Amino acid sequence: MATIVLGAQWGDEGKGKIVDVLSDGIQLCCRAQGGHNAGHTIVKNGKTFDVHILPSGVLSEGCVNLIGSGCVVYVPGLFKEIATIENHGIDLTNRVLVSDRCHVDLDLHSKVDGLEEVELGNAKVGTTGKGIGPTYSTKAARSGIRMSEIFDKKRFDEKLRHLAQGYKKRYGDLLQYDPDEEIARFDEYRPKLETYVVDQVPLIESAVAGNVRMLVEGANALMLDIDNGTYPFVTSSNTGLGGIFTGLHLNPRKIQETIGVVKAYTTRVGSGPFPSEQINKIGDTLQEVGHEFGVTTGRRRRCGWLDLVVVKFSNSINWYDAINLTKLDILDDFEEIQVATAYEHKGNVLTSFPADLG
Repeated sequence: MATIVLGAQWGDEGKGKIVDVLSDGIQLCCRAQGGHNAGHTIVKNGKTFDVHILPSGVLSEGCVNLIGSGCVVYVPGLFKEIATIENHGIDLTNRVLVSDRCHVDLDLHSKVDGLEEVELGNAKVGTTGKGIGPTYSTKAARSGIRMSEIFDKKRFDEKLRHLAQGYKKRYGDLLQYDPDEEIARFDEYRPKLETYVVDQVPLIESAVAGNVRMLVEGANALMLDIDNGTYPFVTSSNTGLGGIFTGLHLNPRKIQETIGVVKAYTTRVGSGPFPSEQINKIGDTLQEVGHEFGVTTGRRRRCGWLDLVVVKFSNSINWYDAINLTKLDILDDFEEIQVATAYEHKGNVLTSFPADLG
């Protein structure tokens, strides 16, 4: 049976902490979507760990960790995270697996990510610059590269050159990128990757058949979902419950519970609508007392009051069995606490979070 942990707001709710708490005795911890644009901070035995693509179960002894097929993987980042964890004396041998259906996030994608943001000007999304959007774009365009294709050097090299050629036609000299350099790096990665890449389908099927205790860790959060979030100021994957099933091939009948993680106030990173945002002393206090800086980018998070319209909308999409409320103590010193309970537009109270807040 599987427990699913999902962010109910715009991310940074504290999912990593609850996943770490719940991972005691868990045999398989999974990520289903997203890439190293996610960031979870976990404090364990007095040490602080930041993980981005690795599931938080890496810190639990004996727990196997799967990066599911809905994810996009930046290979050097994966190796760096593994090395960082192991340098703290945590053995990850045979405990990190990557689906062979994951798409590869290239340095090429990161460069394009930056160029796309420049093109958007004042309408920029405020991405992490990690290449996530362009990687999902090439996936949808059926020109992307899967992890399985890395092991066919001829095919990998041809597809990478084709991608680079297409982007070069669009951006010209603005794109400073040498495909030969990235190809050479993957020649080094290839033998190292062999021990990590697996066919996820029989793995999940076997885990379900064997009643393996599973924990699924959502990345980002519902309001950043490509379909249900504050589009276009969203990430490029399905961050809600639906993305768990497409990214992991889980049996929906084998879900024990779905937990929504809600911060006692609201934060978001990057551009986009934020109805309860406090651009004033209140927002500054929440940011400072709550230490609200992005784990991945280090950017200062925008802060505001708890928005129950967002939470209710999130529940309508993800159907939570339980809510885990975090960081309530940050509000201790406020004489008055406000909560958004409804939105009004042109004299009418809206029944749900609207598709367009423009």
